[in-house]
Amino acid sequence: MANLLQGAYEDASPCQHVDLPQTLLEPIMTKRAINRGWTIRFNTKFVSLSRPEPDVIISEVHDTVLNRTYRIQSRYLFGCDGARSQVVRELGLPLDKKPGQGVALNVLVRADMTHLMQNRTGNLHWVFRPDEEDCPPWGWAVVVRMVRAWTEWMFIFPPKPWLDPKAVEMTGTNEEYVARVKTIIGDPSVNVELLHASKWWINEIVAEQYSDGNVFCFGDATHRHPPFNGLGSNTCIQDAFNLAWKVAYVMSGKAGPKLLDSFSVERQPVGADIVTRANQGMRDHFPWQRLIGLLETDIEKRRQILADFEDPGEKGRQLRREFQEAIENTETEFHGLGIEMNQRYSSDAVYQQDQGPPPPVPEDKIRTHQVTTYPGRRLPHAWVNTRSPQQPLSTIDLAGHGRFCLFTGPGGEAWKRAAEAVSGKLGVEIASYSIGWKQDYEDVYFDWARRRQVEEDGCVLVRPDRFVAWRSNSMIAEPAEQLEKVLRSVLSL
Repeated sequence: MANLLQGAYEDASPCQHVDLPQTLLEPIMTKRAINRGWTIRFNTKFVSLSRPEPDVIISEVHDTVLNRTYRIQSRYLFGCDGARSQVVRELGLPLDKKPGQGVALNVLVRADMTHLMQNRTGNLHWVFRPDEEDCPPWGWAVVVRMVRAWTEWMFIFPPKPWLDPKAVEMTGTNEEYVARVKTIIGDPSVNVELLHASKWWINEIVAEQYSDGNVFCFGDATHRHPPFNGLGSNTCIQDAFNLAWKVAYVMSGKAGPKLLDSFSVERQPVGADIVTRANQGMRDHFPWQRLIGLLETDIEKRRQILADFEDPGEKGRQLRREFQEAIENTETEFHGLGIEMNQRYSSDAVYQQDQGPPPPVPEDKIRTHQVTTYPGRRLPHAWVNTRSPQQPLSTIDLAGHGRFCLFTGPGGEAWKRAAEAVSGKLGVEIASYSIGWKQDYEDVYFDWARRRQVEEDGCVLVRPDRFVAWRSNSMIAEPAEQLEKVLRSVLSL
């Protein structure tokens, strides 16, 4: 099963997985931004905004070190300021809130557990002690998440589920945190150094819209959920990727301002799906927790349940079978290729008028990756190569890079000429490639032929963010005229 799942991921993308926690990712992004000329100000809080005239935003910020407030004028404001977003509050963006799951406690420690990982390697571990007599309200169970292999860890303590989430005290002293972590590790030889401790709400919240005029919100500011399925940072980056090329095109005059209206239309449904999936991923753990006694308030009942698990007879066998099934039911927390890849955009920034109905949603939309070139979907990954073989390239590699890209095949030379003509007329770069027999790139294993869903002489037009903007099933009488019409529509020109 694991090999099949690995094959599905390799079939969906040329990229390998990288386990990169936020604490390691942010320094990389900060360095990149500074090297590209951006000014980054730490210890600075956003206070408020005003819009005295169109295309003018005044942001009031406060320097907490110098204790002074000042104003910044800009054309756009991007509110990616987390789950307590002041920008969202300033705009009054409506939020769809479902009942939360309480407060959780994060305890970041340095602890070398290399020797413990040799025979049970994993970057995520559940540890629970249901038969323990006395433990703090925040210490009944923990998810141990690797930050640096294998010396830095985040211990994530959820609240006891039978307690009032608003009343439970999820705070301890530094000494208590260290003592609890040592108990969880269970090896007195491991030294534990506390690095940081903080609380956070287990939310199920999504903003009903992501923007207001030239103010755009994304990331945790608009979709707030527990870290199940590992969809948080990925979705935040996707939000930014969707918006960045659109802002760049509008600012350079390659697109009309209405293009920016598509940001909220495209990304809000994605955020809503992610919030639902992440919370359901957490709820998927409740059945095995209930079976093993974690949700039982009476300790004697918990101990009896654990004793029943050791029963060699039918009672024990039934419990162990049900426990196995319940654990297997959590599989989508780690294998949710569909929810990771099946974003579906339907906006004025894709051209669907001549496409007919979209393909139906897969029956298992969480796990099943839907490969399609229908406009508004991800460009399918397919390996291609030159006639004289070099390093293989993915269609994903050919697309993107801040410009549109057009794919065609044998008999589609007119599409390439049309792309060149329309590019010169609109001032919008369109890279074009022919894939197939003796073309720019050869489809050696017919991967692209199986996935393109158009004839050899048709075309697939891809946006800078590698989502399909439009496609034509075959060659048409006036390709340049149609291509220009599509691009003007997509770019609101």
